[in-house]
Amino acid sequence: MADASSTLNAAALRGAVDLSSLRNRPAPAQPAAGGSAPAQPGAAGAAPQGALPLVFDVTDATFGEVLELSRQVPVVVDLWAEWCGPCKQLSPVLEKVVTELAGRLVLAKVDVDANPQLQQAFRAQSIPMVVALVAGQPVPLFTGAVPEEQVRQVFDQLLQLAAQNGVTGTVPVEGAPAEAPAEPPMPPLHAEAFAAIEAGDYPRAITAYEQALKENPRDEDAKAGLAQVSLLARVQGVDLQAARQAAADAPRDVDAQLVVADLDIAGGHVDDAFDRLLELFASLPSEERAPVRERLVELFGLVGAADPRVVRARGQLTSLLF
Repeated sequence: MADASSTLNAAALRGAVDLSSLRNRPAPAQPAAGGSAPAQPGAAGAAPQGALPLVFDVTDATFGEVLELSRQVPVVVDLWAEWCGPCKQLSPVLEKVVTELAGRLVLAKVDVDANPQLQQAFRAQSIPMVVALVAGQPVPLFTGAVPEEQVRQVFDQLLQLAAQNGVTGTVPVEGAPAEAPAEPPMPPLHAEAFAAIEAGDYPRAITAYEQALKENPRDEDAKAGLAQVSLLARVQGVDLQAARQAAADAPRDVDAQLVVADLDIAGGHVDDAFDRLLELFASLPSEERAPVRERLVELFGLVGAADPRVVRARGQLTSLLF
């Protein structure tokens, strides 16, 4: 299998946040007698041993351990503050869903007021902000207080992405049976797609997901997988600087602008991608707009229909159409 972190860099992190300064920090000093240390996710670089908390606080000093833990199990990071009302609405939802997933995800809570380095590293301009860590790399999820149904959908997609990158461990949960029941086998076409992704054969993965959708048009996992692997295929091997220069040199070149929009989505710059395509759509004659509209609709589905950035961009597209 290709290196997980390099795959994630291509899929979701091109030009995204840099957490390298938070790696390998020295362990925090032991608390004085009578004090208590913050909850720890586990020893850096080691697989989780014994029952660990599924929800724990993390600080600037202990974040390096969380990065290492994310190589074993996906970590959801909740950036919040005591004064933030929407944070208090969202946090119980995140904790509920993570707990129900029984160790397939863990939740690391970051008080941005107490941990300015993490706030800066994640570029948390508004909170609540929720990101994930997979194989040591950040993956943007959503901002704002979103409904429980959307949280479940996003976490399902996160588990798929983690599996595609070889992060399939679980955290032992207190009171859980020694051996969890075996998961149902993956549908054959899904298994074929995963194998193709691991081999770097994105066209074969696309074909498998498309066949799965022909057999069951309501297969949401196949829809999500197809959108993700299609984006992977389009950005694979693309030179970021060269692509941006080509787009700058030819602002009305549809193909050049589509490439940069894909790179922006892959890098987590969702608003930049939407704004670029909406501006291009508005500037084109009606007979040349179809490819831009189709790519916008595809990216809306990839980001999520309920995402506020999608809602805003979809409204702008509708106003341009009518």
